[in-house]
Amino acid sequence: MNTVLAELTDDGRGALSFRGSRYLLVRPETLVGLQKAVEAALGGRADACLVAGGRAGGGSALRALEGAAEQVVARLLKMGGEIGWGEFALERLAPGALVVTVKNSPIAHAYGPAVGPVCHLTRGVLERLAELALAGPAVVTEIACAATGAPLCRFEARRA
Repeated sequence: MNTVLAELTDDGRGALSFRGSRYLLVRPETLVGLQKAVEAALGGRADACLVAGGRAGGGSALRALEGAAEQVVARLLKMGGEIGWGEFALERLAPGALVVTVKNSPIAHAYGPAVGPVCHLTRGVLERLAELALAGPAVVTEIACAATGAPLCRFEARRA
């Protein structure tokens, strides 16, 4: 059962909410169009802007979840799939390391063929999650991306 859809509320005035947090349904092509425009304007600095956006959204999502770090990781990964960000799987959670994979990433799919990883928004969300799971500042690297021809996107987090 998709718990996000079951708990999604429509206030009748144009706002959708899940557990008090407002959500917006956006097509992946819209986000990728924005991403490509930022990349054209900023070049290599665009990644950091997109990661910052993911971190902001990830922080908001985490405030709506409760429990021990392992429970929050499981809930956020499940929620990612339920809201259409792809099929998330926890590959490893250990002291100092978090590894997550994503099959069917809508960002990688909408982006199309690329020479390097493109799932910067997802990386930002996972960076926030890693800070919680690893109990401190963390850096996430997308080491495989479906947009580059990999079978899935793979993210590794380490303590900063």
